[in-house]
Amino acid sequence: MGSYCVVSRIEVVVRIPYDMQLKQVLANGKMGGLNVGVVLILPEGFELAPSPPPHRISPEIKEKMGICLFRAIVPLKKNILVIGPVPGQKYSEITFPILSPDPATKKDVHFLKYPIYIGGNRGRGQIYPDRRKSNKKNVYNATAVGIVSKIIRKEKGGYEITIVDAANGRQVVDIIPPGPELLVSRGESIKLDQPLTSNPNVGGFGQGDAEIVLQDPLRVLLLKE
Repeated sequence: MGSYCVVSRIEVVVRIPYDMQLKQVLANGKMGGLNVGVVLILPEGFELAPSPPPHRISPEIKEKMGICLFRAIVPLKKNILVIGPVPGQKYSEITFPILSPDPATKKDVHFLKYPIYIGGNRGRGQIYPDRRKSNKKNVYNATAVGIVSKIIRKEKGGYEITIVDAANGRQVVDIIPPGPELLVSRGESIKLDQPLTSNPNVGGFGQGDAEIVLQDPLRVLLLKE
């Protein structure tokens, strides 16, 4: 029986489904394609296969993954990988080449089933790092009760909506960024938290889990005989 190597490369394929015709509101208020991102948590000891020079990448891997993704994947730890945002139209399916550990050299690794955890996102995020709402995934609601006395369309897009409280004359100005569709008009009576805009969200986040089986190659060879 010939020699064998326990350490092998496997492929984890993550699919992020969505309608390719969908458009989302971009940061500048214009419409554009959705980006996608993935978080992949592997068992301890499993890691992303080293990135080879472009000329050593097989045509099959080039087609499945794209050379740029080797540079785009960020390992938080060797077994925790994050990628994105990348264009969803090109990368709605992402292939991760993964190296498995060798139980012969790593005593805490055994021929067993191991769980992997996956999170996939499509579209822009809900808030910015400074905690402001993004214009992509939020409905903007009225912050006061009263009558819409003024709607100003801003030069770079978006609106300033002035609401006057009929009881005390207090004025409140709600700022709407570029992108969301306005649902109210001047002279309209507004309730507190009433939606001022449509919901522009066409993205979402999903998660799941699966299993990797680290199989003893000697057992596989015996089964083939």
